Amino acid sequence: MNVQAIKITLPLIVMGGLAYLLFSPSKYVGYAPDQPIPFNHKLHAGDNKIDCRYCHTAVEKSAHASVPPSSTCMNCHGQGVASGRPDVERLKKYHNEKKPIQWIKVHDQPDFVFFNHSRHIARGVDCSKCHGNVAEMKIIQQVESLNMGYCVNCHRENNAPNDCSTCHR
Repeated sequence: MNVQAIKITLPLIVMGGLAYLLFSPSKYVGYAPDQPIPFNHKLHAGDNKIDCRYCHTAVEKSAHASVPPSSTCMNCHGQGVASGRPDVERLKKYHNEKKPIQWIKVHDQPDFVFFNHSRHIARGVDCSKCHGNVAEMKIIQQVESLNMGYCVNCHRENNAPNDCSTCHR
């Protein structure tokens, strides 16, 4: 390959790669892993109208929404709610043995991306914008691509900062 061909080909490859990173649909849309204990968000957040922040307590104060400890679940299930159900009994066993539940993360970003939940909540961004209508999901699944293009478009639409250092470390 001659130098002229490399000068033309290399920029095209780089531009194609960047376009793919920015606008490709996420391979994770629809991702809904089996969890160690099935947790029905429709029942809890939908039917029983438990606010997201009751379980995800750090979402307003921290970069991470946090997954609740079993003690949060025991506020209700320790009082006899749904006692006798196998999944609730397994939850109680984890709690009594002081074992953390190894939940599988559904919504994840690469290590080089800094996403701060508290900043978004403070600005009034509803959880459903990124997480979908969780109150109707029996099993949590990723509904948005959460790729760079998705985030950049949202920032543009909402006049939010969109310089690279906003999200990238």
